Amino acid sequence: MKPEYKPFVDALIELAIREDIGDGDHTSLCCIPATEKGRMRLLCKQEGILAGIEIAQLVLRRLDPDMQFEQILRDGDRVKPGDVAFYVSGRLQSLLQAERILLNIMQRMSGVATQTAV
Repeated sequence: MKPEYKPFVDALIELAIREDIGDGDHTSLCCIPATEKGRMRLLCKQEGILAGIEIAQLVLRRLDPDMQFEQILRDGDRVKPGDVAFYVSGRLQSLLQAERILLNIMQRMSGVATQTAV
């Protein structure tokens, strides 16, 4: 990412967190122990061009720097249904907070990349 874009991306991430998490994910906080660990993956459901990996990593780092990110695919890769773009492991509460934000960003960016691909 070009350095001049970083402030705008950081602002987007903060807005997404405020909108999706607000003052906390109360269901996760009350039902899932803080020490519970988990793992998730980003599974591609359609053919297209993947985009948003770098921003996904920034979101995860912002929400919980202890989450572990295992990148499988890269921005610009052609994907098909069933491809796994990445895995993330860490505290289950953090994974659940990140889920909707990651899906929104990855779907939007991948959709634009797919529609504008030559």
